[in-house]
Amino acid sequence: MRNKVKGILKRLRGEIPLETLKRNGLKVGKNFTMRSECIIDYSLPWLISIGDNVEFAPRVHVLAHDGSLNKTSVKHTKIGLVSIGNNVFVGAGTIILPNVKIGNNVIIGAGSIVNKDIPDNSVAVGNPIKVISNILEYEKKNMELLEKRPLFERSYRLENNVTDKQKKEMVEKLKDGIGFIN
Repeated sequence: MRNKVKGILKRLRGEIPLETLKRNGLKVGKNFTMRSECIIDYSLPWLISIGDNVEFAPRVHVLAHDGSLNKTSVKHTKIGLVSIGNNVFVGAGTIILPNVKIGNNVIIGAGSIVNKDIPDNSVAVGNPIKVISNILEYEKKNMELLEKRPLFERSYRLENNVTDKQKKEMVEKLKDGIGFIN
């Protein structure tokens, strides 16, 4: 019963099951992860391709159409291909618009509006989106930060039954800045 209610809620929010999208032409590679409340354009899924090892954080929207002209004298919907390469992370709340290509080895920051192509090996953020660094620079910066900041083991995650003591410790250690978790 609970799963049935979840399914109804997902449909009301516009979430179509991945298998349905694939049957209707969505191309998806291996190891694709899509968190809750993601929406992939259900009206034109065959215009969207997603590579291998791609992760969508919660509330990512991928659109292959733009209906903004329907109420104008143009009275047509713009459509375009969307291509997402391999080894891509798309942050929470990101909207990917029609006619864009996201390259391989890319990180898209949370809340971004992807309205243009993003080259391989890039970190891009913002509204409108812009490339802020390459992957190697981003990794180097964060490896240096990792040496200075708190690192928490997997036991500090909900799925590993984090304790109240661990939660308090984490909050205390993060009061002066960012940290990391395995």
